[in-house]
Amino acid sequence: MRKPETQHRPVISLAIRPKADSDGVRLIQALDEIAQEDSTVRIQAGPVDGQTTLSGMDELHLESICDRILRQYKVEVDAGVAEVIYLETIRRQAEGEGRYIRQTGGSGNYGHVKARIEPNEAGKGIGFINEVRGGVVPAEYIDPIEMGIREAARGGVLAGYELVDVKVSLFDGSFHEVDSNEMAFKIAGSMAFKEAARKACPIVLEPLMAVDVAVKEELLGATMGDLNSRRGRIDSIAQDAGSAVVHAMVPLSEMLRSSRHGRPAYFMRFARYEQAPRRQEPGPDGPAVTANEPRRPRNGSGYNALQLEGGHLD
Repeated sequence: MRKPETQHRPVISLAIRPKADSDGVRLIQALDEIAQEDSTVRIQAGPVDGQTTLSGMDELHLESICDRILRQYKVEVDAGVAEVIYLETIRRQAEGEGRYIRQTGGSGNYGHVKARIEPNEAGKGIGFINEVRGGVVPAEYIDPIEMGIREAARGGVLAGYELVDVKVSLFDGSFHEVDSNEMAFKIAGSMAFKEAARKACPIVLEPLMAVDVAVKEELLGATMGDLNSRRGRIDSIAQDAGSAVVHAMVPLSEMLRSSRHGRPAYFMRFARYEQAPRRQEPGPDGPAVTANEPRRPRNGSGYNALQLEGGHLD
């Protein structure tokens, strides 16, 4: 059985850069080796300032990578604020049309695509189906259309997050004998996908963590209240000889706080993605936000500000 895609999808990212400009190449080499050994790590080189984005499964994961870069590869790095990786998906079926026509003196550009999208199984990613018949879209343009759709999905349509778990069916279109080309159909595919996704009730997804908290019995009530304040849902409580372990599901964004001294120890691991709540307060540009958006972490932290195993609830 194929494991759900989201089980190995990074849920948190961290921007890092070498303290010494001369270590830039060594840092990239170190990260490349680490990524080859660990399939849950993703590396994205930034276009400016030598900044690289490191993504993983939790802050402890990112911290251990940064420690390894220093210990094994002798490269010191500066780290930014850990950020939760949100996703987007859709809740209903919709159709979209993309028509790209440009005339630039000589030969022009013409691509025309009609596509239908619908929700896919959680963790299945983007599925593409070619339903075109009768040669209305020549075979050589099908791959560029799919490429345009997949590239558009990476930028989302609601809040700029990657759009996942969608089936896309190409069912119609048209071409021009002279002006059609791969680029035009790639752009048209992207346009059709975005139009359909905007009409398909897009939502934002946030990573949910399974959290186990070990606590003395007299602190059980306060701990449960703290978890509830983080939008946590208590699954079960195991009590034994004056102590207890609380099992809960908590959004990762609510666990990113920097002060964790003198409170119960906990362990957390990624569980799944769920729909983020709608934001009701007025947005920065005036009216209240109507599409759902994730709540941002209350306090950011660098990669070494949070210990996930043996950490503490603040």
